[in-house]
Amino acid sequence: MNLPSNSRAPRALAVAGLVAATLSVSACSRADASSTPAAGAKTEAAPPSVKLVSARTVKAAPREEVTGTLFPAQMLQVGFEVGGRLAAVKVGKGTVVKKGDVLGQLDVEIVDAQVAQAEAAVAAAQAGADMAADVAARNQTLQKEGGVSDLQNRSTAAQAAQAQAQLLAAKAQLSQARAARRRHDLKAPFEGTLIDAPEQTGATVGPGTPLFNLERLDTLLLKTTVAESLRARLKPGQKVRVESIAGGAFTEDAVVRTILPSADPATRRVPVELAVPNADGRFVAHTLARAVLQLGDDQDARVVPGSALSSANGDHVLIVGSGGEVKRVDVQVLERREREVVVLARSEFESVIDHPTPSLSQGSRVTVK
Repeated sequence: MNLPSNSRAPRALAVAGLVAATLSVSACSRADASSTPAAGAKTEAAPPSVKLVSARTVKAAPREEVTGTLFPAQMLQVGFEVGGRLAAVKVGKGTVVKKGDVLGQLDVEIVDAQVAQAEAAVAAAQAGADMAADVAARNQTLQKEGGVSDLQNRSTAAQAAQAQAQLLAAKAQLSQARAARRRHDLKAPFEGTLIDAPEQTGATVGPGTPLFNLERLDTLLLKTTVAESLRARLKPGQKVRVESIAGGAFTEDAVVRTILPSADPATRRVPVELAVPNADGRFVAHTLARAVLQLGDDQDARVVPGSALSSANGDHVLIVGSGGEVKRVDVQVLERREREVVVLARSEFESVIDHPTPSLSQGSRVTVK
């Protein structure tokens, strides 16, 4: 069926409009697609920002840090040489005593009686010896005058000698009794501080039983070890810095006292003893301490904050090059202070990165705050 010509015109116009609209939408889609970045494309991250801290130059020498235990210069567990009943404790724990001070006493009732008996025996022997000597002297005079025979004279002389021997024996017995009496008083063998003592009396103690613990604390001994390679660099009398690990006390006046010529068979390290002055009681015996041993002459070193030192794969600091790149500088730690470290480095630097993060490595790009 043929349509009239006047009805075909509107239909053609509608089709043309639909095609134009389709082409317009397609063009817009292509324009949007071209303006959107391709999926998966990466943007370059900005370099991290770091803080630099200044390093200052000081004179310092290579040093070795060692640790050890502080021991009293003298320490001894003291007991009576003889047995008996503990009658008195003259001093208590923590008391500072002098050499010869009485620490404790055993019951002396029996030994005092023995001393009195020995003294009486000496007095009797002395009287007998005096009488025998007088008779012998008189008979000697009479024998010269013919009043007594030679036999009588020699007999009285022998009796006088025998009486003198008995006197000597009595005196020896008295000395022995007095020595036994002295052993009932326990005296301090050296000046020191009483660390331990019996808290009650009345117990029977045997000879040699430790009752008192005495320590001399005005000087302490730091016993430590060093590597065999460092032994030749240490000299007796050399001054050393010693600091308490937990207590915070320190001194610059400790000295090397003994360097033993024999190494520890277990560690192959050489034992060293340091004398640490402690007259003011700043150090505590039987605690750990650290010693800083100077092993050479002073050199130019750098002082940096402890927060700038890294120890992964060896002690080192990080610096920033002229192009913003990170550089690693290996260092040798000479001294560790409360918040700083003194380091020796082959390369010179004026500043270091503070609080470096593990992500920073050789060649990394950074910016400075």
